Amino acid sequence: MPDADHRATQAAIVSGETWVRFCDTLERAGQQILRPEAPVDALTRAEGWRYLTRLARIALEMHVEYGDPLYPGFVRPSHETAKIGADNPDNLYLSARLDGRHDYLVRGRRGSVHGLYFATKSGGYADADGRMPGSGFLDGRDLQVDADGTFELRLSTQRRAGNWLAMTVETNQLLVRQTFLDRAREQAAELEIECLGAGPRPPLDPVALHDRLQRAAAFVENTARLFADWVQLFRTQPVNTLPARDQQMFQAAGGDPNIFYFHGHWALDEDEALLVEVAQLPPCDFWNFQLDNYWMESLDYRHHRIHHNQHSARRDAAGGVRLIVAHRDPGLPNWLETAGHRAGTMCFRWIGASQTPAPQTRVVKLSELASLAAAQGAGDGL
Repeated sequence: MPDADHRATQAAIVSGETWVRFCDTLERAGQQILRPEAPVDALTRAEGWRYLTRLARIALEMHVEYGDPLYPGFVRPSHETAKIGADNPDNLYLSARLDGRHDYLVRGRRGSVHGLYFATKSGGYADADGRMPGSGFLDGRDLQVDADGTFELRLSTQRRAGNWLAMTVETNQLLVRQTFLDRAREQAAELEIECLGAGPRPPLDPVALHDRLQRAAAFVENTARLFADWVQLFRTQPVNTLPARDQQMFQAAGGDPNIFYFHGHWALDEDEALLVEVAQLPPCDFWNFQLDNYWMESLDYRHHRIHHNQHSARRDAAGGVRLIVAHRDPGLPNWLETAGHRAGTMCFRWIGASQTPAPQTRVVKLSELASLAAAQGAGDGL
């Protein structure tokens, strides 16, 4: 940074301009909740304001507290009470800040989690375009793991012996997805990361703090805008459908290259049910379906059954599955709760699937479910 810019940034720290800019960006982020196409009911608006506070918590952890790529640590960029972009309720997400000019070492214990995926990324939601192209990817099944379950993984721009994950000089993030079939029974991987050769950690750099606060605020505004744009796009397609879209859009925003996504929006009256059906489930590493609110936050899976995966859902005799979305329990398998919502967004994902069939959807009256179950056999899926 030129000396004049350095002095100007220090002056902004001292005068309070740093904080004013941070707050101004957060205030402007509120316009994403007030977009003209967004619903105006009290629940959606309240969830929107809470959503911004959640994005702020994520942003401050990611870009301020753990924002120095020379001294990285893992943060959870989506979890039970802070959610982004149809976050997967079956995932434990971890991220760490990187600088592609340096080498990193991840030490870990594999655990028993069903899926473990490492990806290096550049860009991010703090940038105006929200693009997060990948520079390297490693499936946990390809890890060399010692007999005691431990492993080391090297991150660098030059190939290394053993476990290695590629970076470019533009790489600025490591994103880890741990995917569970059954959280109650599987053990998460334990991970820690260090930048090799970083040396002792110095005191807080005022100029770096200024920059990181501004990136944190930009993360809130740009993340809210990106996914509000997605919802606006989803709402141009028929309600209660899950069409296949160009996967490049999802990959550009940080999607796992192993995942094929179907996104849509749903709306149901009190006497209606949405059926989500796959006639024949293909061989795959994982699949699940989830309900989200308007802001693409997964509904509260701590207290409600808002998603199913291949472990929790009951298949039918033909090897397919029928999921039931309804406001109240129909007394049949594979029910998903709307958790007090009358509308929202939804996501079906395949991971490592030999085929990616589009789920078929239809809306029926709750009163019809019993006859449908009798026709197919209630013990075989519906």
